[in-house]
Amino acid sequence: MTLKELPIGKWATIEAVGGEGALRQHFLDMGVIPNTDITLIKYAPLGDPMEFMLHGYELTLRVADAEKITICKVRDNAPEVPAPTEAPETKAKAHPGLGEGGKYHTKEGENPLPEHTTLTFALAGNQNCGKTTLFNQLTGSNQHVGNFPGVTVDRKDGVIRGYSNTLITDLPGIYSMSPYSSEEIVTRQFILREHPKGIINIVDASNIERNLYLTMQLMELDVPMVLALNMMDEVRGNGGSIQINEMEDMLGIPVVPISASKNEGIGELIGHALHVAKYQERPGRIDFCKEGQRGGALHRCLHAIMHLIEDHAKRADIPVRFAASKLTEGDPRILEALGLDQNEKEMLEHIICQMETESGMDRAAAVADMRFSFIREVCGAAVVKPRESKEHARSAKIDKILTGKYTAIPAFLGIMGIVFWLTFNVIGAWLQELMALAVDFLAGLADTALKGANVNEVLQSLIIDGIFNGVGSVLSFLPIIVTLFFFLSLLEDSGYIARVAFVMDKLLRKIGLSGRSIVPMLIGFGCTVPGVMATRTLPSERDRKMTILLTPFMSCSAKLPIYGFFAAAFFPGRGALVMIGLYVLGIALGILMAFLMKGTAFRGEAVPFVMELPNYRLPGAKNVGRLLWDKAKDFLQRAFTVIFVATIVIWFLQTFDFHLNIVADSQDSMLAAAAGVITPVLKPLGFGDWRMSTALITGFMAKESVVSTLNVLFGTTEMLFVAITPLAAASLLVFCLLYTPCVAAIASIKREMGWKWAAGVVAGQCAIAWIAAFIVRLIGLALAF
Repeated sequence: MTLKELPIGKWATIEAVGGEGALRQHFLDMGVIPNTDITLIKYAPLGDPMEFMLHGYELTLRVADAEKITICKVRDNAPEVPAPTEAPETKAKAHPGLGEGGKYHTKEGENPLPEHTTLTFALAGNQNCGKTTLFNQLTGSNQHVGNFPGVTVDRKDGVIRGYSNTLITDLPGIYSMSPYSSEEIVTRQFILREHPKGIINIVDASNIERNLYLTMQLMELDVPMVLALNMMDEVRGNGGSIQINEMEDMLGIPVVPISASKNEGIGELIGHALHVAKYQERPGRIDFCKEGQRGGALHRCLHAIMHLIEDHAKRADIPVRFAASKLTEGDPRILEALGLDQNEKEMLEHIICQMETESGMDRAAAVADMRFSFIREVCGAAVVKPRESKEHARSAKIDKILTGKYTAIPAFLGIMGIVFWLTFNVIGAWLQELMALAVDFLAGLADTALKGANVNEVLQSLIIDGIFNGVGSVLSFLPIIVTLFFFLSLLEDSGYIARVAFVMDKLLRKIGLSGRSIVPMLIGFGCTVPGVMATRTLPSERDRKMTILLTPFMSCSAKLPIYGFFAAAFFPGRGALVMIGLYVLGIALGILMAFLMKGTAFRGEAVPFVMELPNYRLPGAKNVGRLLWDKAKDFLQRAFTVIFVATIVIWFLQTFDFHLNIVADSQDSMLAAAAGVITPVLKPLGFGDWRMSTALITGFMAKESVVSTLNVLFGTTEMLFVAITPLAAASLLVFCLLYTPCVAAIASIKREMGWKWAAGVVAGQCAIAWIAAFIVRLIGLALAF
């Protein structure tokens, strides 16, 4: 019997895990291993994927993948778990502190680093464990965002507050150290190559079995390490507890209970982290296999491999225990790095085959089973499991609606509709009006002051017509952009976006993608740049490239000034309808392009959908606030750099001719001559005015510049009415929706895919935009619009 056939609500025991390669290893790392109890919670609204529970957490698998997993012992009841009890009374024992000769801060073998050494730390943990919140608590505003060398995964570095000689790197959220995704590869390479002085491993204490799997692999790297048990407030609130000292005894590393969101235990965590790093106190245990477990087969296998590769591991600068575990799993990257000769490779295979014969398990499953067996032992001795958490119970109730068979898609459409309505018609619109009034007020003051001081008319024109009209008109749209990002960050941090991926997976699979691709696309509605960057979390190169190419069809918030400007001018009272129509058109054309890509350059199936569904949580105010500040700062930097420069350049080119004489009519300017080159191409679309061509050119620098350029060139809305008709305005809106993304987005695409793809996006999007706008114009003419 396969997992696919398991009825909803029934329990079973996993007998064998099929599949091969990195995907099968990913299943095992996620806890899908033989002898594990599992139950089916529900199907997605469209019948695929499926949601299961195992090891106390929820996991999604597609029906086709569930078919590869065989099960036995199907039953009605869950496995017996001891009822929650009060923590056993133990003799009061202080948690080991710093410098008093405590168990994990012993003076024996200490080798303190030189006084002025920078203490570097890697912050590692699973996704959804509170890692970002902890990083913000540790560093405050002392953060720098960059990229890991050679790859396109975000890298955040920061200095721990109050300790200028520290540097902590926030590594991507991962579930294991297997090379399944670019994030896992980056984390492994960072620790192995950059040699941080210590690791701070944050785990979700309410989901400790899942999280400790990564902890064990980090300990095998033999780097000084501290374990931060996050969300301890939730564990205590739900009647559970963790015996910290007992856990330390079994793991051999300092364990510190914290609540990152409430800033509890952070000081103690910092103290222990600084100490183990300064004195280079490595884990007291890196060997988790037992001589008696499954006849000792894996124990003998690992230790034999360690002896075999010891000299190679030393030369490659890879911890020998970590290397042995990875070779046993079949990790090709570690095998290549060690440079074994043919005889050694044959000996390695012989050792592993002997282990498989003796243990009755294949190589990867045996290692995963060893780790989870040790985790169960630790949890059995040190963890008093809580009753069902309030957070999980609440999530189950919410999911009945948000992932229900008949309610999930209407709920998604309703939520996104509310988000856009609040952004464009209520909160964002109201804040936009206030910003516009403030800009107009300042422009009026500046104009009066300049005239009163008899400032040169050219300089007056530059400041008022160039800077205030240009940059000021763009600044008025800052509230809308910030409001949209506010709602998107709430949805993401609450855990709802993961449900959207679960719900939409089957639909997206029809166009050749997995449900995970919905996340970059949704972010693309805010800004194409982070949308493109968000594709880095996709494990498949094919899915990643397809999603990047489709993200520009999701209308970014930088185009909102264009939509708002033309909707107010040419379609008063129907702004929301115009906006919705443009968004729907972009999505529809994106779907058509996806079908075309699926049948041509991107043939093949989407990657399997294996994802943990976290509990719903209230987003942290600090995290949301920091995100909004980052987005606002990015927008303002663009407004006062790219857009400012573009505005000045446009003003200059519009004001002077090629002999640098001030022109009486802007049609005689340098700008008109340059724009005249592409004006004939746009004439069939109904906006063959050189000023329109100019605005579209500046839109390549930043989409917000389109409106500022039009304000500079036309001066008033009445002049715009003279230049184009409502039908031409409709064609222009469609063209702006679809033509090339801004230079920042193209740079992001180039960084992810290379110059050829980036140039192809520019040319392709412009061609699609011209065709779509021309069709709109033909339809309008046929309807006598």
